[in-house]
Amino acid sequence: MSELDSAIALFEFESISAGIMAGDAMVKTAPLGAIYAGTVHPGKYLVLVTGDTASVDEAVRVGNGAESLSDMVFLPDVHPAVADAVIGNISLATVGEESLGVVETTTVAAAIDAADAGAKAADVDLAAIRLADGLGGKGYVLFSGAVAEVEAAIAAAVERADGHGALIRSDLIAQLHGEMADNLRADLRFLSRVSAPPAGGE
Repeated sequence: MSELDSAIALFEFESISAGIMAGDAMVKTAPLGAIYAGTVHPGKYLVLVTGDTASVDEAVRVGNGAESLSDMVFLPDVHPAVADAVIGNISLATVGEESLGVVETTTVAAAIDAADAGAKAADVDLAAIRLADGLGGKGYVLFSGAVAEVEAAIAAAVERADGHGALIRSDLIAQLHGEMADNLRADLRFLSRVSAPPAGGE
């Protein structure tokens, strides 16, 4: 997908079959801008719907009544950086330039919700959102910027993640070491890093 509408909702199902049924019901109920659905680790099924606020709100009504729904988020006015991050349309270029904030959650929906809250609460760069695959179903968010701004972003993100009962932990690094910044900018997945030459190496 090239971009997301301003209103989005993400539904996280423990059952693949239930997720497929719910996605079908949602798209039949409301004139959505788009629906994206599929499996993620560890055997969950995600349904992301986008469109105008009224249509997505109607899909939320249907999705909230579905079986095996473990978590969801409805953002009627999603922050543009969050929408870009969800579709992989941001870079990690700012990581290491200033302070780094990390918020880790047990669910995908909570990570997206936390990212939106943090991005709206402070003047930070949303450096990354990583979701489910390769994470055992978890999610995490990276904020970059001045220490005070990242602190404010983390506080807002933690409050939002707590609302899901899904916060694992949050941390602030006032100045990320250059080698850690190189690792994060290159690839957030460990196996991709160890199979590549070290930063600055041959």
